[in-house]
Amino acid sequence: MTIATATAPRLAEVFADAGAVGFLHAREVGVGTDGPEVAVGADEPVVLASVFKILVLTAFVRAVAAGELDERERTTVTARYRIGGVGTAGFADDTEVSWRDLALNMMSMSDNAATDVLFHRLGAAAVDRVIADLGLEHTHLVGCCEDLFASIVADLGGTPDSDLDALLEGATPDRVLALDALAPERTTRSTPREITTLLNALWTDTAAPASACRQARDIMARQIWPHRLASAFPSEVRIAAKTGTLPTWRNEAGVVTYPDGRRFAVAVFTRAASLAERQPRVDAAIGAAASLAVEHLRAATPGRGPGS
Repeated sequence: MTIATATAPRLAEVFADAGAVGFLHAREVGVGTDGPEVAVGADEPVVLASVFKILVLTAFVRAVAAGELDERERTTVTARYRIGGVGTAGFADDTEVSWRDLALNMMSMSDNAATDVLFHRLGAAAVDRVIADLGLEHTHLVGCCEDLFASIVADLGGTPDSDLDALLEGATPDRVLALDALAPERTTRSTPREITTLLNALWTDTAAPASACRQARDIMARQIWPHRLASAFPSEVRIAAKTGTLPTWRNEAGVVTYPDGRRFAVAVFTRAASLAERQPRVDAAIGAAASLAVEHLRAATPGRGPGS
């Protein structure tokens, strides 16, 4: 039951004022798929960017719960994975770290190296099983961060030894906009609705055993970025989420929990008209749109509470 008739124009205005097109889906956790929702382009294909790491996290906690992976076991992040950015991806030297700390880095700061080391340990099939088990028919994974960056390098005429940042800086806007990595039909993709389905499964202990889902929720709650989803919610509202960023694309998906115990899964994806690296108006619009959608749900179903 979509209840966004009055809210949809306001959401479109929020995105337009920031110079972007937005795609959003919001629902209350634990309420069936026929329950109230706010949907704006919720079934349109979107570029996941680093939001795909929620899928990797789900595969990780499943493997730990099944005894297939000792989360305390240590591995080495080598030069292969040093592609720049935060965390181990930007380290100057090889580093030894546990699998569980790699998972934390992957989700808390979006460490690409940590993601790829985990992905290669788990295998693509484990992530694909998450997608299949949850019935995410429009979600498709095209490798990990390493594969994504390799496709960008190839599209820009580089070689495996090319510097990605230098290639992007030297490319014309038209060439950047034509990258496969920015086209949902040619890269890792999903829809806002399927991402809230994934989040709902993690928050209702149906994506994995209860202990595994709890571990995933705890890790997601430690994200350090406050500039998108969290920016429009008061401090007493708990946020557990994952960002995603590529040229023109800025996203975040997560669960917001209110002091009264009500929880809402919300996924916001935006595509900006500008290729600027910093777009604070778009970042803020993600939080503003999420808050508008969630508050609309709360107001429309005031009698609903945890377990109802």
